[in-house]
Amino acid sequence: MTRIAEELLLLLLDNGAAKPALEQVRLRRLLSAAVLLDLAHACRIRPTMPGDDAAANRLIALVGFDMPDPASSRAWTLLARRPISAARAIAKLQNHVEGDLHGQLERSGQIRRVAFNSSGFKRRKQQQVWLLTDRTRASQARAAMLSTLIDGTPPAPATAAVISLLHAADGLSALLSFDQRGWQWVNGRAGEIASGSWIAVDTDLADVNLAVTAAAIRSALAG
Repeated sequence: MTRIAEELLLLLLDNGAAKPALEQVRLRRLLSAAVLLDLAHACRIRPTMPGDDAAANRLIALVGFDMPDPASSRAWTLLARRPISAARAIAKLQNHVEGDLHGQLERSGQIRRVAFNSSGFKRRKQQQVWLLTDRTRASQARAAMLSTLIDGTPPAPATAAVISLLHAADGLSALLSFDQRGWQWVNGRAGEIASGSWIAVDTDLADVNLAVTAAAIRSALAG
C-alpha cells in the first residue's frame, strides 16, 4: 500500500551516512505527505469537491478494504474520523510515520537497524542507524526518477509522486547533484511533473485522484 512513502524513504536512506538525507522535521512531513498520496492512489481518500457535505480544501476518507500496514492504516483512520486539511493531516501523522515505515521495511527485510554508542559531553548514549539490506529497489527508484527528469520519460505514478513531493519541499538537491544549467533543467521538469503534466488523456481514475490530491498536498508542504 505505501509504495510511494517506502520508495521515498529508501531513496533518502541510500547514502554512505546511513541516515536520511533530509533533516528530521522535513523528512517526517514528506513521509506523511507520501502516505497520504499512497491512500489517494488506492482511491481511499480524495480532496473535497463542490457538493460534498464537508468544508472546502479538506481531505476525506472513502470506504473500501482494510489497510494492510500501520502507516496507511493510521492515516486512513485519522481521516475517517472527520475531513481535515492536508496541512492538518500531515501535522497529525508526522510523529509516527517514520517509525511506522521503518518497521514495515524492517519486517519485509529491506532495511536493518544498527545500534552504536556515541560519546556525548556527559555520558555515552546509544543511537541507531538504518542500513539498506538490498539497494535494488532504491536504485530502480533513482533510475526512474533520473529518466523522468533528465530524459523526459513519462513517469509511473509513484515516480511522479516522489518528484512532486521533493520539488514542493525543495528536497531534490538532497538526492541529486547537477551544475547550474542542469538544475535549471531539472527544476523546470520537476515543476511540470508537479503540475500534473504526467497525467495521460486516457489515464485511469486512480492516477487522476493521485494528481488532484498531490496538488492539495503540495500547497500544504509549501506553506
